[in-house]
Amino acid sequence: MVIYDSKERKKVPFKPEFEKRARLYLCGPTVYDEAHLGHARSAISFDLLRRTLQMHGFEVRFVRNITDVDDKILQKMERTKESLEAIAARYTEAYHRDMAALNVATPDLEPKATAHIPQMVALIEALLEKNHAYRVENGDVYFDTASDPRYGTLSKEAQDETLSRVESGSKRNSRDFVLWKAVTADERVFFESPFGPGRPGWHLECSAMLQTHLYEPGANYACDIHAGGADLFFPHHENEAAQSRCGYGGEIAKYWMHNGFVRIGGEKMSKSLGNSFFIHEALTHWPAEALRFYLMSVHYRAPLHFCDSDLLASRKRLDRLYRLKKQLFGLKVAAPEAAFKKALLGAMGDDLNTSKALAVIDEMVHRANELLVGKPDKGTKAALAGNLALIGELLGVALADPFEWFQWGVSRADREQIEQLIAERKAAKAAKDFDRADAIRKALTAQGIALMDLPGQTVWERL
Repeated sequence: MVIYDSKERKKVPFKPEFEKRARLYLCGPTVYDEAHLGHARSAISFDLLRRTLQMHGFEVRFVRNITDVDDKILQKMERTKESLEAIAARYTEAYHRDMAALNVATPDLEPKATAHIPQMVALIEALLEKNHAYRVENGDVYFDTASDPRYGTLSKEAQDETLSRVESGSKRNSRDFVLWKAVTADERVFFESPFGPGRPGWHLECSAMLQTHLYEPGANYACDIHAGGADLFFPHHENEAAQSRCGYGGEIAKYWMHNGFVRIGGEKMSKSLGNSFFIHEALTHWPAEALRFYLMSVHYRAPLHFCDSDLLASRKRLDRLYRLKKQLFGLKVAAPEAAFKKALLGAMGDDLNTSKALAVIDEMVHRANELLVGKPDKGTKAALAGNLALIGELLGVALADPFEWFQWGVSRADREQIEQLIAERKAAKAAKDFDRADAIRKALTAQGIALMDLPGQTVWERL
């Protein structure tokens, strides 16, 4: 298993701190709005990582956090007059709904920032005691980046400005970032602490949650892999690494992995630019599995230039898998072909090389279709069915009923009409009224509906 380590800027063999046990942490969403395609790409990328690690024999503990207190949520509160809890609960539920639709497996643990205030306060206290943090006149607490000689060694960024989500003008130097923001008179959300009432800085929560849920006594690292979007590498992950190193005395992660941006119209997707494509909107136009398949078709580290025509081409590629699944429907599923499994796991084990993995799948589908023309024995068919099961387990696609897959986009009313016509056709055939049966088939074909007669039933699909 080889991964690209963002810190080393090269592919390296994956060797977790504890043999055959991988501790994986992913920066999750800030729940102030609906999830967008950037969230989907990050979640799918590291869902693939988790699945690949498991298929390579690693026991994986996967943690993905929820940021449920943040400036953006507070701004939403001011606009909507809702409570912090109501906003966070609604968008957390929406995020879970979208992730489930995209076949993203549930994390082993999903800690929330608001449930870890004591741990964050304890980290700030440790940083103050070790002179890595300081308080300013208005009560804010800042991390002193000059106190950490290794600050900047993760991202190798040399910017003079390190932005945080909450700022004031009382920092010692521009790169210092806020650990605790003192409450102001007009703020409704705050927590008690030894530094006075306030709320934690955004960078703080992941360090505290990693140390709480993934660190093991005696370990050199809080986790094996810390993952997130490329936009988090600096300053967010740089700041996490610094405060963990200085507060806890060890490195936060052995490896760092980052997925590329989703770009729409040549620009990075951003709500501020008005080009944010929400997942729930995309799912009204495309099957969820088709969207997952498209988002993983480009290597996770590369930018993905979202385009409807590319998504359509990806959907047609996935359709070929489902047509093979239709031919094998109802057959016994055996172990996958050894050569196919080796090639597929080899591709994904090479830093999640999905392009190569999909090429392996395309070749298998082409070969399977040729084999099926020759009416192979049951053992061969069962192994081909096993190939499809392996694809589902590893990539999270080709999991739906193959007949229902080709019915996507047909309304409930139209489905009922189609089923009624199929019943009428069945009755006509039973009465030997074959002209009526043929007329029904032709009428449905004209509507873009194809019928397939199977033993004991007739199924249909949208052409």
